Amino acid sequence: MRFEFATAGRIVFGQGSTSEVVDAAPSLGSRCLLVTGKNPHRWTSLMDRLRNRGVASEVYRVPGEPTTETVLKGISAAREHRCDCVIAIGGGSVIDTGKAIAAMITNPGDLLDYLEVVGRGMPLQHHPVPYIAVPTTAGTGSEVTRNAVIISREHGVKASLRSPLLLPALVVVDPLLTHSLPPEITASTGLDALTQLLESYVSSGANPLTDGICREGLARAARSIRTAYQDGGNTTAREDMALASLFSGIALANAKLGAVHGFAAAAGGQCRAPHGLVCACLLPHVEEMNLRALRTRSPGSPAVRRFEEVARIMTGNPEARADDGITWLRELCSHMKVPPLSEIGIEEDVYPELISGARRASSMKGNPIVLTDEELDEILHRA
Repeated sequence: MRFEFATAGRIVFGQGSTSEVVDAAPSLGSRCLLVTGKNPHRWTSLMDRLRNRGVASEVYRVPGEPTTETVLKGISAAREHRCDCVIAIGGGSVIDTGKAIAAMITNPGDLLDYLEVVGRGMPLQHHPVPYIAVPTTAGTGSEVTRNAVIISREHGVKASLRSPLLLPALVVVDPLLTHSLPPEITASTGLDALTQLLESYVSSGANPLTDGICREGLARAARSIRTAYQDGGNTTAREDMALASLFSGIALANAKLGAVHGFAAAAGGQCRAPHGLVCACLLPHVEEMNLRALRTRSPGSPAVRRFEEVARIMTGNPEARADDGITWLRELCSHMKVPPLSEIGIEEDVYPELISGARRASSMKGNPIVLTDEELDEILHRA
């Protein structure tokens, strides 16, 4: 047995914990690039409090999922204003953008020099500037992952900037920030977290440390995702989902993912649907195919037993079998009104390109069994 484990320098979790940002920032820098979503005015009070502590803020808005253009503009803004730290407060797109900007402030060359798949995949040469990540959604777990996922419109795919150096100096997870999320975003982000926990648990890179994190995260997500979707103000459900998201990020950063995220990486350049929604469209179909392939070609694989365990955790039934878990996933996606792929802009004519792209994606390497092109095509048709 051999495995490695790394996470953010410090993690603070709890209701109202956003104030930790103000306390920590002065020791990290004096001019921060504050990376936000579409509504930076939401953080005016935070900026005032930072200014009172001697930290000036320059706002950089991220309007959607990060593209190479978005990141490059952010790097230029940070250098122009001589920023010596980065604070990102928002969803996964905002946090990934912040990671990439913090890294590129200190590293020479072009962004493509460091991107996987579409670029040269070079390792970072220097530590990024100090970085604080504050998630406002409960889904991606990107606040504790070692990569930043960036869309290359030129190449039509999502690619990662990847390095252990990308782990933030400080992560602040305040479940109160998620209470205002509308149901559709609660669904897509929550299903992303669930997918990441499940894929990490059955992946080829699973280890005893991530196993415990995945079991706890799966249990919390399974008992609370419907409640958070139906009643966004439910404090217990929001806290469970914030923890599930955090745990999913820690798990995927230290284990691996699978075919759902392999497809999602390829689909990222083909449609503008949120990443979590793409994962949700695929989730029950990928896991049903994985289970069928394992039973056919590798019935003795430990992943078969793990699918049984996942089913028992999700359903709450100690007698549940793996197939019951697939049924539970299918019913959950139906309850949350997850649409078919065709309704999010993925049509049959791009399936061959998606299959090819998924094969190249790093996430596919963690799938518990190698799926054939025919099986991958069947997944897409079912989804």
